[in-house]
Parts: sequence; C-alpha cells; structure tokens
Amino acid sequence: MRYEELTIEGRNPVMEAFRSGKPIDKLFVLDGCQDGPVRSIIREARKHDTILNFVTRERLDQMSETGKHQGVIAYAAAYEYAQVSDILENAKKKGEPPFVFLLDNIEDPHNLGAIIRTANLAGAHGVIIPKHRAVGLTATVAKASAGALNYTPVAKVANLGNTIEDLKKEGLWFVCADMGGEVMYRLNLSGPIGLVIGNEGNGVSRLIREKCDYIASIPMKGDIDSLNASVAAGVLAYEIVRQRMG
Repeated sequence: MRYEELTIEGRNPVMEAFRSGKPIDKLFVLDGCQDGPVRSIIREARKHDTILNFVTRERLDQMSETGKHQGVIAYAAAYEYAQVSDILENAKKKGEPPFVFLLDNIEDPHNLGAIIRTANLAGAHGVIIPKHRAVGLTATVAKASAGALNYTPVAKVANLGNTIEDLKKEGLWFVCADMGGEVMYRLNLSGPIGLVIGNEGNGVSRLIREKCDYIASIPMKGDIDSLNASVAAGVLAYEIVRQRMG
C-alpha cells in the first residue's frame, strides 16, 4: 500500500495546506527569516498548534526533496484526525462498551504505528494522542500500522488529562500500565475502558497516572525491567479482550 507524500515544501504550497485545513504536525522555518510571506505562515502555524522548529539553511537543504523549499518545509498528517466523539460513536454503532487507547507522549513513529495496529486487532474503537511532545500520523506511522489507520480513528487532543475527565463522565474507567501497579490478571478490566500507555522512556506521567482508576502491572520474569511500549500495549489490550469476551 502506498501512502501520500507528507512533506510539503515552498511558501505557497505550505500556506495552501494550512488554508485547506490539512493537519500539519510540524513546520520547519529558516531561522531569522523575517519576510512577510514567511511571517504569515508562522502565524498560521501558531493558530493551528503546529510544532514550530527554526532551523539553519543547511538543515532545510538536507530535508528538502525538491530543492525549492524557500525557507519553509511542513510535515502533514498522513490521515485526517478524528474527534473523540467519533470514537464514542464508533462504539455505539457496534453496540459495544467503549474501548479506547490513550497514549501519553509516544515519540517513536514505529511504536505509534504498532499500537494503532494492535488497537485495531483488539477491537478498540479508537486511539487518542496528545497534540504536543508526541509523534503525529506520519508516513512511517501509517506504514507501521499495516493499514490499520484506514479503519481505526485517531483523535489528537490538547490535554490528555481533561480528555480522561470528559470520558469518565461518559462512563469510562481508566487503566494505565506501570511497574508499581496491581498484577493485571487480578483487576476487573471489563466494561467501558480506556487503556493508557506511557512514553517509551518515562512511562505514564504522574498527572495522568493520578487520573487512572487502576494501575496494572505486567508480570515480568526476565532480567530486564520493562517491555517496549507497543508490546506492553498489546499484552494489556489482550487481557482486556479476554475479560470482555468472558
């Protein structure tokens, strides 16, 4: 399966992408460039919560595929992002209690793609990622998801903590993976549930962990102390699947 090219180069194409509402994850701008069109693009980027990076001409030249970047290169999302309400609607249509993955600052695109693939196969109704300090839906993510991005809605939110609070009002319970928690087999993980997976290096942040109803640990028998984030997501997701089937 081929994915559309996600690098947009040049002042007009980048401005057009913002105006058309295409989700732009990151914008790279020539550091110190002050002319009008570039300033307008920066304004648009700030309006849309796009991550802004000011870089050298050498860096832009390295990134450029066309050689005509004119001081601006944008990375657009591979797919349109869904709304959180679309994910709940997805569960309602299937007549199932909601099952949602929430990812607390996953930075590796291969991990994000693998987690979206797992979410799809485990029957989750969608995936929620934060807007900041996390990878978005890039071409690498799309490839690693093995097509799951076509079927599993991904929503991007400004504040993961607030989203958890909102979803609690919709009846969801939240479980996060953490070494210090209760062994997952002893927890009741059936019903409407949100599975929270933490960052590759630091795990689930303290603020998010405090909002979770359960903290689940995965039994480990080996000599190292943690699983890769996407593997941990898979192990926990399938304990949820087992309990939902029961």
